[in-house]
Amino acid sequence: MQILLTFDVEIWCAHWDRIEHQFPAAFDRYVNGGSAAGEFALPKTLEILGRHHLHGIFFVECLFAARFGIDYLRRIVELIQGAGHEVQLHLHTEWTDEIVPSPVPAIPGKRQHLRQYSLEDQTRLIALGIELQQAAGAARPIAFRAGNMAANSDTFRALHVNGIRIDSSIDATVRDSASDIRQQADVYRPSYIDNVASYPIGVFRDGWGRERHAQVGACAVEELFQAIKSADRLGWRQFVLLSHNFEMLQRRGHHPDRFVVRRFERLALFLERNATRYPCVRVSELSAPRSIGTGSLPRASHAAVWRRTAEQALRTAFYSMATVTITVLEAVSMPETVSLFPALSVV
Repeated sequence: MQILLTFDVEIWCAHWDRIEHQFPAAFDRYVNGGSAAGEFALPKTLEILGRHHLHGIFFVECLFAARFGIDYLRRIVELIQGAGHEVQLHLHTEWTDEIVPSPVPAIPGKRQHLRQYSLEDQTRLIALGIELQQAAGAARPIAFRAGNMAANSDTFRALHVNGIRIDSSIDATVRDSASDIRQQADVYRPSYIDNVASYPIGVFRDGWGRERHAQVGACAVEELFQAIKSADRLGWRQFVLLSHNFEMLQRRGHHPDRFVVRRFERLALFLERNATRYPCVRVSELSAPRSIGTGSLPRASHAAVWRRTAEQALRTAFYSMATVTITVLEAVSMPETVSLFPALSVV
């Protein structure tokens, strides 16, 4: 069974009305993730993949480059391609109204989802993304993922017009993903939609029977192990794993989230040890979608979901304690102690 080990690479500023001043720092955080413990955004991701001889597929958001310049995007592309991985196309349309001149007719305010644009506008935005990526030194993309997984039927038509033949936008657990084609298309398993090969994000049923997508930052690693093995037993030919460039960082600041770092390390080791059975493939190596004749979803155990629940509780308690401790230390003016605190986050 082929594994698509995919990463969405994105940059976000805290406030849209101050992005001019915030973007350089945001770029450093989301791309490098530098801290006293090391760089835990893209550099750490690439280091772990390299150490375990795994191939990653990086869906890189590029509309920001039409606002802040190709040099920023080029640095991302060089990092990924320099480590031997591939760059594919990702669009977050929140950036569209920041671009001057606008690539689409004037719109009132921000539109968060690609599905909120017409077929013509989606076609233009995807064409712009291809142009930006190639200008940054990437090969012409052959695969696409919509921001927020918010693709619709027009997205697949726009991809076809632009010569992109593979999509990985659909996430059955996300309400806005493929909402207008769920009755006609398979939103769980690979299939063809308007002549585009669709490889949805892997979805499994957890120990409580709830659908959950296979995202590194949102699942216990045992759930991911079990979902992969279960999908294989069901005869699935591909299984898509999801992560982001920032998942190994704490939600605030630059410090690593050691819980997620350990989870990703364990997943990488599992995939390395099972590389023959579950190879992490390039987009160009994907087998064509075919019906597997079953509507069943992969399953994970009750024990795995309890492990996730316990880990999340411990993680929340640990980082809440860390925040309170830093606040107290700052209040009593002990900067020498505060400077040592990042070391306490190692779990």
